[in-house]
Amino acid sequence: MNSIYRLAIYLNIIGLLLTISFTNCNKFVEVDTPVSYTSGDDAYQTNANAIAVLNGIYASMSSKTIPNGGSINSFMSFYPGLSADEFTLYSGVTNQNYIAFYHNELLNSSGPNVWTTCYPYIFQLNSAIEGISASKGLSKAVKDELLGEAKFLRAFNYFYLVNLYGPVPLAITSDYKINMLLSRSDTSKVYQQIVADLQDASGLLNSNFVGKDAISVSTERTVPNKWAAKALLARVFLYRKDYGNAVVLSTEVINNTSLFSLTDLTDVFLKNSKEAIWQIQPVNLGWNTEDGKLFVIPRTGPSDNNPVYLSYQLLNSIENNDLRFTNWIDTITVGGILYRYPFKYKNATLNNSVTEYQMMLRLAEQYLIRSEANAQLNNFSASISDLNIIRNRAGLPNYEGTNSQQILLDSIMHERQVELFTEMGHRWMDLKRTGAVNNVMSDIAVNKGGVWSSNDQYYPISTLELQYGPNLVQNEGY
Repeated sequence: MNSIYRLAIYLNIIGLLLTISFTNCNKFVEVDTPVSYTSGDDAYQTNANAIAVLNGIYASMSSKTIPNGGSINSFMSFYPGLSADEFTLYSGVTNQNYIAFYHNELLNSSGPNVWTTCYPYIFQLNSAIEGISASKGLSKAVKDELLGEAKFLRAFNYFYLVNLYGPVPLAITSDYKINMLLSRSDTSKVYQQIVADLQDASGLLNSNFVGKDAISVSTERTVPNKWAAKALLARVFLYRKDYGNAVVLSTEVINNTSLFSLTDLTDVFLKNSKEAIWQIQPVNLGWNTEDGKLFVIPRTGPSDNNPVYLSYQLLNSIENNDLRFTNWIDTITVGGILYRYPFKYKNATLNNSVTEYQMMLRLAEQYLIRSEANAQLNNFSASISDLNIIRNRAGLPNYEGTNSQQILLDSIMHERQVELFTEMGHRWMDLKRTGAVNNVMSDIAVNKGGVWSSNDQYYPISTLELQYGPNLVQNEGY
């Protein structure tokens, strides 16, 4: 079923919203997840039903596996890393979708894509925003919290869509008659909506972390709060070159030391880490994170189930004595071949207890956002101070400093590469937003066995989407 058009029709004709009901928020991991269907009119008339709608979306984001297309978080850690210079694809892999992404030779029909992942969420969120806003049966506290969560999640999905595809249809209603005729909106218009949603969310969401009941204060960091909205907004301002606001927002998050602090490297990716601004809780029975399941190579070696290891380009960029190399990378030798693989998530054995949650937003990125924004504003001292905070945690000496803005920016990009590797597509998006993608990928693509075209920086819209979207236009080169 076509994600943006046929799903919209389906949701409106049937009048149903998928909700996954969790009767006990503390049992979110352990319990089976009974699926129930609540009519659109009834879904938002009680706190419990409305909460179930949002909980169902979080569960869906956590449950999709890479072989089945992946959720937005598992997709973004894997496929953009294949497209960029972070991974080497195992030579014995038979999955043609993996090969297409790795060789930067995508076709209109090249398998899984974020488009068909994000738009179903967006339609559910549009319905939720409308239903919650109109509801007379919700308490004010629950209404504000859920509306803030829905607007945050919509902005989050649109952020990745616009960065992977460029202009995208901007659907902000549940009315399929409108949505089925949408054309692609300019990126500036999409970003305006992202900023508006995040500003609304930061005003609506709780300052504390709340539980799955949307009310009680929780030690779990699995429901985005106002600081998650501010953190994502800081990133958006950086991408949009609004450097002053990027500094302001990242500083607000960094200064909230009661909730957030940089942790020891061994603790960063543990569940409820103090560095976590927002995490996704696992729901796939017996597993911790999808990243750990995918990236940690077993004793049998790489395969279609564990198809990648770290690239020479990434490994060569890591400085001597960098503690991230020893803490976040592991090795295995199979058949006389040594493979180095991401080891940020270490709990990759079936039926282990849950010790790790998928990281969506974390504090280290905020320091790097502020460092880059200050460099762009020629505030070199402030920029270098933040850069050194990240370097020092990794056991590296202070950055010596420079009078050259470009040299400082290059150093920050290097630090982003080795700090945020294999996380949520950061490297791929950094190459594109800084204008470095053609220079880097023209050589990298050849080394991977492909051929680079500037058009490859944007993913194609699938043929099926184009067939059902009469006003959609394909990206150039496909």
